[in-house]
Amino acid sequence: YLQLPHPFFFWRRYVLLLFFLSAFMDAVSTVTHYSIPEEMEEGSVVANLAADLGLDVKTLKGRQMRIDVVGNKKYLDINKDTGELFILERIDREFLCPLKTTVCFLKLDTTIENPIRMFNIEVEILDINDNAPHFRRGTMHLDISESSPVGERFSLNNAVDPDVGTNSVKNYHLSSSEHFSIEIQTGRDGTKFADLVLKKALDREQQAVHNLILTAVDGGVPTRTGTASIIVRVLDVNDNAPSFDPDKYDVDVMENSPIGSLVIKLNATDLDEGSNAELVYSYSLYTSERTQKMFNLNPENGEIRVKEMINYEDFKIYEMEVIANDKGPNSLSGQCKLTIQVTDMNDNHPEISIKSFQSPIKENEPVDTVIAVVSVSDKDSGDNGIVDLTIPENLPFKLRESSDNYYELVVSEPLDREKVPEYDITFTVTDRGSPPLSDNETMTLELLDVNDNVPQFPQSFYTIRVMENNAPGALLSSLTAFDPDLHENQYLVYFILEKEIANTSMSMLFSINPENGNLYALKTFDYEIEKEFLFHIEARDSGSPPLSSNVTVHIIIVDQNDNAPVIVSPWRGRSLNSLCPGCDESAEVYCMIPEPIVMKEFVSFAHVDSKKDSCYDDIY
Repeated sequence: YLQLPHPFFFWRRYVLLLFFLSAFMDAVSTVTHYSIPEEMEEGSVVANLAADLGLDVKTLKGRQMRIDVVGNKKYLDINKDTGELFILERIDREFLCPLKTTVCFLKLDTTIENPIRMFNIEVEILDINDNAPHFRRGTMHLDISESSPVGERFSLNNAVDPDVGTNSVKNYHLSSSEHFSIEIQTGRDGTKFADLVLKKALDREQQAVHNLILTAVDGGVPTRTGTASIIVRVLDVNDNAPSFDPDKYDVDVMENSPIGSLVIKLNATDLDEGSNAELVYSYSLYTSERTQKMFNLNPENGEIRVKEMINYEDFKIYEMEVIANDKGPNSLSGQCKLTIQVTDMNDNHPEISIKSFQSPIKENEPVDTVIAVVSVSDKDSGDNGIVDLTIPENLPFKLRESSDNYYELVVSEPLDREKVPEYDITFTVTDRGSPPLSDNETMTLELLDVNDNVPQFPQSFYTIRVMENNAPGALLSSLTAFDPDLHENQYLVYFILEKEIANTSMSMLFSINPENGNLYALKTFDYEIEKEFLFHIEARDSGSPPLSSNVTVHIIIVDQNDNAPVIVSPWRGRSLNSLCPGCDESAEVYCMIPEPIVMKEFVSFAHVDSKKDSCYDDIY
């Protein structure tokens, strides 16, 4: 057993040599075991394989020593000059052994020739803490009754960690809460679970929703964590009586108001929910028969409307008492008093009140998102008190009535900041009187940019011609992409997508300015050696998450006349056709035999054309 230190890990290798004889083959099979951590740097040396196998390094190239891939990837290779086994590609243990086994092996076969020998290599990949715990569901929803007793437990989803051993999930933490805590449970396989425990009674009316954060912590060094949200919705019990706010109302109603016109909409509230908050309105015994004859009370929504024609001169004030009962078990009730004063004039304009208005909003807000709540009112009665709220029709918004005299402004069509960056929205409220009265208010809605546009190159394929013998560092071209987004969503960074040709990385031949896309040559090219290169350049914006696109670049090396003709052998009495096949006999071209041959001979041709160069080459 041998132990070797690593710059970032203390890792072990185990070498076990097993020799056996074969009756039919004079070869020795060797099983070699190594143990290394995952994620070692490319080029890191695992061991001197040649030395471990007892091989002479000087003979490795001649004996064509090679490592055969076992599986789909070649993670390791051997340096035939030194005999060292080194990392060719980073090894991810979780990718190599996805079943979370405690032991993970990478098996390779090594073969040498003259004579043929085969060796088996087993490399054990040790786990490092390179994965953080994560929850399969980022948000957990729990419904808990406000009547639940203290100490009741609720199961939570556990976190998972692709790492193994001490690098897996070891503990959980819950964000600070006066109502909840957690208890850690351990399963038979060692998996850690957390139960949510109620430590203080809930009150839905005080807090209907509790937002908690559950954090999973692994046992690695340093530790890694993952979080999930816990949303606890408190279920209601009927422990609150309906109430009117205020409990006394004074209302003015115009004489001769049409029958059925709205006098007032009583609005009792119940802090409970569901059937415990559904209300039924009724007159109490203290309301006179005359008042009940003149006004109708809607038992479902609390609206009081004119039932018979009102005459100011007959009766000026009406008093009534209204009771609101909820529909919960053991029904609870509340009451209010209402005074109706009859008036004989219509002098009130409708009013608009912007209760809430969100600006700016993101351009990717989904359809039906509420961006404003608007209330309208008119102090008049009858038709003069009924109002309509409108906005211009050419906007990607619509009004939705949420309750009586309350409207929600919602998105009706997808928004695009790149097309329209802001909108002026005018709310117009008009009553139904004769003549009608109206009012309006304009709000400006601004759109915030989101990263919803991919960087675009002007063209999908670039062909760049580069003259050979170029100067290193020369600018070849500027490959600039465009992104219509704003700010960081528009800031682009350019990369050369790595690609190896003849064991040479593109980043060793070319470089690109990450800020402006200028492409440079890092070396001088020789057409006689390298004629073209094909690779990809990526433009990535700085949004979150970033968006990117790439373009194909075709580099063509252009030839220069930078090589002189070379004499390959002296000339000996050869005919014109043997010197220059196909050349004309009368061209004015002279071909002289170089020294030390004394004889000079001239050949003339009648016509000089594109074949002249080849004639020269043949003669020389």
